[in-house]
Amino acid sequence: MCMIDSKLKAYLILILFLQFITFILVILDTPVARQAIGFVYLTFVPGAVVMKLLKMKIDSLTETVLLVAGLSIAFLMLIGLLVNQLKPLLNISKPLSLWFLLPAINIFVSVCMLAVFLKGKSGHSELAIFRVVNPLIISLLMYIPALSIAGAIASGAYGDNRIIISTIVAIAMLFVIVTISRRTVITRLYPFIVLTIAISLTYHSALVSENMVSFGSDVGGEVFVQKIVEKNAYWNPVNPYPWDQSVGRAYAMLSVTMLPTIYSTLLNLDIVLVFKLFYSMFLALIPLGLYNLWRKFLDEKIAFISAFFFMAFETFYTEMLGLNKQILGELFLILLFTTLLNGEKGRSQKTICLILFSFGLIVSHYALAEIFLFFSLFVLAFSIITRKPSRKITVTFVLMFSAMMFAWYLFTSRSAVFESFMSFGERVIRELHNFFSLESREPEVLRGLGLEPPPTVWNMLSRAFAYATEALIVIGFVGIIFKKGRIYLDKDYFHLVFCSMLFLGALIALPGLSSTMNMTRFYHILLFFLAPLCVLGAETIVNVVSRKNTEIKALFLLLMVLVPYFLFQTSFVYEVTGSESWSIPLSKYRMSPLKLYYQFGYGQIYSVQGQRWLSSNVIAGQTPIYCDPFSDLRCYALIYRGYFHYLSKVISVAVGGVVYLSSLSVIHSDYVALHSSWNVSKLQFLNEISRVYTNGEIEILCKNG
Repeated sequence: MCMIDSKLKAYLILILFLQFITFILVILDTPVARQAIGFVYLTFVPGAVVMKLLKMKIDSLTETVLLVAGLSIAFLMLIGLLVNQLKPLLNISKPLSLWFLLPAINIFVSVCMLAVFLKGKSGHSELAIFRVVNPLIISLLMYIPALSIAGAIASGAYGDNRIIISTIVAIAMLFVIVTISRRTVITRLYPFIVLTIAISLTYHSALVSENMVSFGSDVGGEVFVQKIVEKNAYWNPVNPYPWDQSVGRAYAMLSVTMLPTIYSTLLNLDIVLVFKLFYSMFLALIPLGLYNLWRKFLDEKIAFISAFFFMAFETFYTEMLGLNKQILGELFLILLFTTLLNGEKGRSQKTICLILFSFGLIVSHYALAEIFLFFSLFVLAFSIITRKPSRKITVTFVLMFSAMMFAWYLFTSRSAVFESFMSFGERVIRELHNFFSLESREPEVLRGLGLEPPPTVWNMLSRAFAYATEALIVIGFVGIIFKKGRIYLDKDYFHLVFCSMLFLGALIALPGLSSTMNMTRFYHILLFFLAPLCVLGAETIVNVVSRKNTEIKALFLLLMVLVPYFLFQTSFVYEVTGSESWSIPLSKYRMSPLKLYYQFGYGQIYSVQGQRWLSSNVIAGQTPIYCDPFSDLRCYALIYRGYFHYLSKVISVAVGGVVYLSSLSVIHSDYVALHSSWNVSKLQFLNEISRVYTNGEIEILCKNG
């Protein structure tokens, strides 16, 4: 047996200790400790032992954390998929239960540790752990996420937004101080500061309610498909509702079926809290991953400012919190590009990482996988045209990724993802005849181009700063083309930037393309490559106008644009001025019920109680179920949307039918929803139906024969 050094031995003992503690906490079901330590074990330990086994030489703590998390999540989904196959192989009824998942994960970790032990000295270079010069700085930074969490709870429970206001001011001040500082200790803390701001922004929105908040996104459908898997303790690759592509698309994604089931089962945590607590943390890793990617090609300060700009965009801490598939997909997308563009890893190690991260992206989010393939093909095509082959994004890799992607999408959920991809393409083609019609574009596109009049002066100012960031991106791109700045991008990275600009142009030019996934989501993704152009645009302007103190002037220009941009995007200015606000944590107390409960999907405890009663007392699919236009019965009642009918579209209720009325109908009966008006008092036939449940805000009626 090979000799192992003391540091490796201590490393293995620590992993073994974490494994043992997690096992005990899970068996004893110790509250809080089971969830906290179990999350650390599941999210970092599998990836850590794999990294040690592969002898990956990573000198950056930031990249190590990202790779460990990515490898762990990918292996969790793989292990879950393998355990899932016990049902058809051994006829085990519930393979995705605690007593199969926990041993499988522990066996995987133990086998990897044994392999590391047998290999002896790992050869893994020691991490350059940053030495904290002043612990007070770290304490002050950690105070901001604590403020954010406390503020979210206070806002949700009592409607008190003062702590959240303080948090937003603190983040803006932190950005200013860090941007103008030239101290080395601050530079070394850039990754920690990025993570601090990211956690503060995600949790200030995610924790504003203990119940689900959709932010107008897909989380209701994601909870629905996860509950199917959790209830059966088995993931059947066949779409449970083969006639419904939207269900099939989500059901084919292990990111919202397999992975959350593993967390929920092993940690004894409701799926809503899994998404709120854990996926919000995964979301916070995305700007950290982008900073790590950008710093390889740009100055560290440019990477930091770019990360702040990326986080400042409202979609990051609102809409994304209702898109758990996309959160995991973006994390794997960043890890893929980081691995591809990094030439430092060994060939075999890089190949293994590319396979695992490709698998993670493909089973996490279909649209992002398709976008990644499009970008990769563009780089290849550009390399062929310029006769300068890329050594990073190769034909072999693209063929491998394509084979994996189409195999998964064709053979899961009865090709629901592949069919959706084809239907989206057909929709874009059909819309081409409206090419010269501005009305065929999404409102967000027109707003982004300045073609929609602002309702107030504050909206006008907000858009002015948003247009300024867009202008800086365009100027930065032009500056790179004509080499007006001090930054010269890596060839492959420049091709990705160029492709992003073309893609953005296509979203604006082609009717129907932006609506396939929403323009705000597309722009959020394109900022992966375009965000640094905003910083480079400021430098380009300063270099053209002046030759003295260019760096200071560029930083001043960026602060003048990005700080107000951040304050407007977070709705801070709207709250302070009393204007219409889109921030739940800041302005929940003064939002209309229609906007809060319907548009943003803010979960009420009354709604949760009512839906759970409905789920326990009504058999969906056998009993006719009716609800008002404001209710989504998928999340807590777990009723497939094809089994309930909206009352606005029916003139009577069938005998034996059940009617679910939300608080918007019971308390606030007269509203305009979507493209039609709604007034429950005009539905006279409801007066002839008996009330079988009420909790003061939710009513459930039943029509007896």
